[in-house]
Amino acid sequence: MQYPKRIDRKKCYSGGIIDVYKDTVELSGGKTGQWDYVFHKKGGGAAVVSVLPDGNILMVRQTRPAIDMEMLELPAGAGETGENTADTAKRELGEETGYSAKTLEKLARIYSAPAYCNEFTDIYLALNVEKTGGQKLDEAEEIVVESHSLIELIAMIRKGEITNAGTVAGILAYNAYLQ
Repeated sequence: MQYPKRIDRKKCYSGGIIDVYKDTVELSGGKTGQWDYVFHKKGGGAAVVSVLPDGNILMVRQTRPAIDMEMLELPAGAGETGENTADTAKRELGEETGYSAKTLEKLARIYSAPAYCNEFTDIYLALNVEKTGGQKLDEAEEIVVESHSLIELIAMIRKGEITNAGTVAGILAYNAYLQ
């Protein structure tokens, strides 16, 4: 038997994007504990490493109110109902940047916080990227599009200037892909 083992789950909160539960878990040795669990209703989403013809990578800069910080990130977002993550990647790239890609390849899947949440992000590599329109932002989004070289982005990660988990994983996965 694997421990910890969930023996009970009670919903404490239901929101638009997440539900929060209190789990009772059995630990090795017969003891029990209480753990929080966050259920992301959309399950996950996608992030896109979009490589421009000059080799630079499209990035988006936006403020994240939950941490009260401006962040430089890969274009990314949650999936819509019934949408696979490849379609999420294409849609988010277009909405956030106005670009589209002719080629899309999955690089990795990451779980943001698997100790207490089911949310995942599939990271895609987009090649043959071209500007095809304007941004189609949600009312609450204010996004500035930038492009940076892989070397610049890796340096920003090392300096602690890029800290979004999906972005760090995506840039490093792309670097590994090139090796």
